[in-house]
Amino acid sequence: MSHATELAAAAGSADPRVGLRAVLALGRLLERLEAVQVDNARRQGWSWQEIADALEISRQAVHKKHAGRPAARTQGGS
Repeated sequence: MSHATELAAAAGSADPRVGLRAVLALGRLLERLEAVQVDNARRQGWSWQEIADALEISRQAVHKKHAGRPAARTQGGS
């Protein structure tokens, strides 16, 4: 079972401490994954509007969140 699958299962725990910690960890994982995919889209020439449409948020929101941060690193280190 993958770590993400374990976290998803723990998020449904009857123990609020377990569930809330899992929700926190899943949120952090989601943020990292979003950053990686936004970087991927930008490298492939996607506009901020295309990314915003895919994420179902405004262009301003995606630009504000991602334009000023350093590019996410890939597993290969680039």
